Amino acid sequence: MRADPSAGLSVPLRAAIALVGSIAVVLPAVIVTAVPPARPPSQAARAAEARVMPKVVVPPVEPIRLRELAPRDAVALNASVPFSDAPNPAARPFRFRGAPEDRSRAIDCLAAAMLYEAGDDPDGQRPVAQVVLNRVRHPAFPKSICGVVFQGSDRRTGCQFTFTCDGALARAYAPAQWRRARDLAAAAIDGRVDRRVGHATHYHTDWVVPYWSASLDKIVAVGTHLFFRWTGWWGTPAAFRGNASGVEPRIALLAPYSASHEGAESTMAEDPGANMIDAVPGGAVTSAPDPVADFDTFLVALDPRLGASAYPDYARRVCGPRDSCKLLGWRDAALAREAIAKDGVLSPRLLATMSFSYLLDRKRGFQRILWNCAEFPRDNPRDCMRRGLVQVVPAPTASPAAPVSAPASAN
Repeated sequence: MRADPSAGLSVPLRAAIALVGSIAVVLPAVIVTAVPPARPPSQAARAAEARVMPKVVVPPVEPIRLRELAPRDAVALNASVPFSDAPNPAARPFRFRGAPEDRSRAIDCLAAAMLYEAGDDPDGQRPVAQVVLNRVRHPAFPKSICGVVFQGSDRRTGCQFTFTCDGALARAYAPAQWRRARDLAAAAIDGRVDRRVGHATHYHTDWVVPYWSASLDKIVAVGTHLFFRWTGWWGTPAAFRGNASGVEPRIALLAPYSASHEGAESTMAEDPGANMIDAVPGGAVTSAPDPVADFDTFLVALDPRLGASAYPDYARRVCGPRDSCKLLGWRDAALAREAIAKDGVLSPRLLATMSFSYLLDRKRGFQRILWNCAEFPRDNPRDCMRRGLVQVVPAPTASPAAPVSAPASAN
């Protein structure tokens, strides 16, 4: 028989030993039952993991699709999404290497993106330029600046920069504003970097919510623009190793503004009559009042592929809901560009070579449509321009207002 080890111990001491033993037995069971069972990853965690594209798969470039939200609700939803806390290194300086004519076209395309996406605002233009150059270096995008800016502009739902497919180019900025944007664009392709946006490849205004924004990292805000980059490896500096081809295509939509783009084939791959604001290169809006009324005046280059009978419908599309509007058009893009450069102060030669004019005053119930009958013979002489009666658009007394376009975004 074995001796009881507790023999000879006092009653309180034996009780304490028993209590400790009980705790040693019970406590592990309590811990096992109290700890919650392991749970599968949350839906948000699974979504975050799924949106990180593997290195071997180039991420897709999605077209513009916006969630149906009121602007106030969109602003609130965008504000609820936190900024990424991952490092945001600056992009490498970009150096354009191409022939002088390609360089000129690249500057035109980049300046157009800067103006129509950010307005005449250098602080807002620089990050837009950086996004374009980031895209040129990324394998998911074209290898030219013009190719990036006008990617998808031949499809009404596929454009990457909204101004290239919403008709905004029919409302041009003043020559001085173009010069300022071109100067900044030239600096960007010569190595100036906007460090704020890092390797962002996407952005949108804070009052809209594109469907793609939930799959990207929000990295910075500049004004009302929110900037994003791809998650995972595709958003890191290592992914941005592509080189620009140095060959820039001519863009028909820019022919009225630059001789470098004259002779371009239209970017419209579909029926050019389906969206004539895209098919017909746009014009310039003057800010000065017309001698008769406060007309919005457009100076445009008319697409030679369109028949003369299509011009009135095009003019109505450009004028939109305006109460008063004047459109003056030339089939020769060089003449249209000259008229734009002179801010609408038309010489007798420009008046004599004008191909088409449209005048609308809704309040007075007045509409006048006239053709240059030397170019387009008409059955009714009343449809022909009378040169002595064509009014010269006065020089602006102030800078034109910024064009009104769809919310800026780069998908």
